Amino acid sequence: MKIFMFISSLVLITLVTIGCESRTSCDVYSREQAQRAFSVDEGRVIYVRPVEIEGSATGLGAVAGGAMGFVVGSAIGSGSGRNVATVAGAIAGAATGAVVEEKATHRAGLEITVQLDNGQVLAIVQAADKEFDVGDRVRVLRRLDGSARVVQ
Repeated sequence: MKIFMFISSLVLITLVTIGCESRTSCDVYSREQAQRAFSVDEGRVIYVRPVEIEGSATGLGAVAGGAMGFVVGSAIGSGSGRNVATVAGAIAGAATGAVVEEKATHRAGLEITVQLDNGQVLAIVQAADKEFDVGDRVRVLRRLDGSARVVQ
């Protein structure tokens, strides 16, 4: 039974971290962005540099890790020793789960600087899932909330 709970906890933490993946790609739209208007400006890429986009920390990784640590800790020792191991396992699991969630959702990004045809210069950070080179003609899609993305 305890091995089943341990495996279930591992599956849960994996699903949580996959479900929390950040959507910073120029090709991925959230439900909130679908069927919403973007203003479109055209321009030319004048600078591209690699950056890192930090992972998310929703707390779900900590909860799943804590549950897994609880299960593992409760399988150690007996009596008051088991209680200490259970608490220590839950705390260590929560800390580990938070780190796993952040690392699993961490991704490579690009800071793309675009000079629009109207002369304005914008720098936009997004996932490094498409290549952009200096001189590329691109479109910049912008929303009133300040979000933007560069597309070719």
